[in-house]
Amino acid sequence: MYVAKVRPRWSDMDVFGHVNHANMVTLLEEARVPLLFDEAGRAGLAEFAKGMVVVKLAVHYRAPIVVDGQEIRVEISLKDLKFASLTLDYRVHDGPDAGSPVAVTAETVLAPYDVTTSRPRRLTAEERAFLQTRLTEAGA
Repeated sequence: MYVAKVRPRWSDMDVFGHVNHANMVTLLEEARVPLLFDEAGRAGLAEFAKGMVVVKLAVHYRAPIVVDGQEIRVEISLKDLKFASLTLDYRVHDGPDAGSPVAVTAETVLAPYDVTTSRPRRLTAEERAFLQTRLTEAGA
């Protein structure tokens, strides 16, 4: 499991003082980018940063997240790994700690994409090993 901390901005707020649903999707992206771009890049896997597209997205809201200036905890785990896609599970807590209530669960299916050829590509063995190691409970 990978844990990210993101801080909702006041501009993420809807008229009710909660994180707007569209902005929640952006917060999920902000949580996974350091893993797939920064950490993967440091591990010698720069291709993720060159192209990764969202194929499918599902978000389930259990409770509103109030914008109050504090960070929220986003736990990301690997649900499924195929040769040309991966599925990430998210548990978004309404505070920075694991004990904070889970307010949102989500899932994204991502596919590596070659922007030069404008085509999807297969994951390399090294990319698959990185994802399995970094996103499973054993890699936590």
